[in-house]
Amino acid sequence: MEKYKVGVVGCTGMVGQRFLTLLENHPWFQVTALAASARSAGQTYAQAVEGRWKMSTPVPEAVKEMVIYDIEKDLDAYVSQIDFTFCAVNMKKDAIKALEEKIAKKECPVISNNSAHRFTPDVPMVVPEINPQHIQIIESQRKRLGTKLGFIAVKSNCSLQSYVPALHPLREKYGLSKALVTTYQAISGAGKTFQTWPEMVDNVIPYIGGEEEKSEQEPMKLWGTIQDGKIVNTDTPNITSQCLRVPVSDGHMAAVFMSFAGEKPSIEEIKETWANYKGRAQELELPSAPKQFLHYFEDPNYPQTKLQRDLEGGMAISLGRLREDTQYDYKFVGLSHNTLRGAAGGGVLLAELLAAEGYLIHK
Repeated sequence: MEKYKVGVVGCTGMVGQRFLTLLENHPWFQVTALAASARSAGQTYAQAVEGRWKMSTPVPEAVKEMVIYDIEKDLDAYVSQIDFTFCAVNMKKDAIKALEEKIAKKECPVISNNSAHRFTPDVPMVVPEINPQHIQIIESQRKRLGTKLGFIAVKSNCSLQSYVPALHPLREKYGLSKALVTTYQAISGAGKTFQTWPEMVDNVIPYIGGEEEKSEQEPMKLWGTIQDGKIVNTDTPNITSQCLRVPVSDGHMAAVFMSFAGEKPSIEEIKETWANYKGRAQELELPSAPKQFLHYFEDPNYPQTKLQRDLEGGMAISLGRLREDTQYDYKFVGLSHNTLRGAAGGGVLLAELLAAEGYLIHK
């Protein structure tokens, strides 16, 4: 098949770097343009990331000599080179909103890793295995933007991936009333490594700005419904959370407590539900989709961050320690790779879904 021409805005940051490593040999997508702020513009990619490359694999050969566009000054030239763009910029929220809408109005679809548009009512925030139907809102968004091809679609916060995928099939099948979640989040979620953040060695920080609000509110949109051209949030289950930064390079873990709305299923029924669950990404056999979305480990010592974070290319969710609780019905532990499933990998998977469902076209 003819590959889609793809750009990455914010290409020099950690998530931007991760996008480029995932796209290096992608069967559907080919990187043809890069963009960033004025600080990096005009340099080759290799020059821009020299001393700043944070991935364990080398800079992809195909992008080393690409000259980076200034996303503000060179926007027309940038979008002329691509069919759609990924966006992972470090800017203030209002500036990100304005930039992403400006790109979309140039008839260039935007798949965003940023949080700025996650609660814009006609912007779909999608995990392909959970709410693929929300991409239907794009037609309403295009009417608002006045575009034929351009739109914005976003992925959810990285912290959600370690627990919402496990709660989702249980909510669908049995109904959930409430959940309590504590997340233990890797330093790469802050764009850091131990070399750039030595204060995190042998340390835990009990606060991550904005994460608890996202962890409690974003699932409500994922589980919402489309009504009159808007995505209307659900109000169940009630979720409360705490989010901690822990001395781990990659991988977010969650300790989850949950109660059901009606008669609670057995432990065996929950495990069977997890094992059998497949989403739209698996039905379509998207290139980045894990074959088995949810993996349950019987050994109480698992999942472990170092051992399971890269499961199925870092795109699967690892679960363990399911047991009854004294205050809630059950409790369990979840794990996801925050820069793969939780960030760039989730963005690539969303783009694959949009391509498969006909929302991306070759210009």
